[in-house]
Amino acid sequence: MQFDLPDDQRTRDIIGVLLSLPEGSVVTYGGVAAGAGYPKQSRLVGRILSLYSDSLDLPWWRVVNVQGRLVPGNEREQAKLLKAEGIELVNGRVRLAD
Repeated sequence: MQFDLPDDQRTRDIIGVLLSLPEGSVVTYGGVAAGAGYPKQSRLVGRILSLYSDSLDLPWWRVVNVQGRLVPGNEREQAKLLKAEGIELVNGRVRLAD
C-alpha cells in the first residue's frame, strides 16, 4: 500500500527535513521547524512525528526537545536507537551543541 503525503505544504516541508536527517545526528523540534522554514512551529513537528513516523518511516528518535530530553514514554527505545548511531547520552539526555 502506498502512502500519500498530506496536502498541507507545511507538513510536506517538515517531513522533507525529517527524512533528510543523517544517521548519527540529533536535532530539536524547533530545529526541524526552522529548517523547514517554520521557526515557530515546533509543536507541529511533534504532531507530524506522532501521525506519520510509522507510515513514512521517519527517524523520530533523532529529534529531542530543546533541553536534549527524549520522547516521554519512549525514552528507552529512543536511547537505544540513538546509542546504536553513536549518540552519547548524559543523565538520559542528549548533549546539544552550545
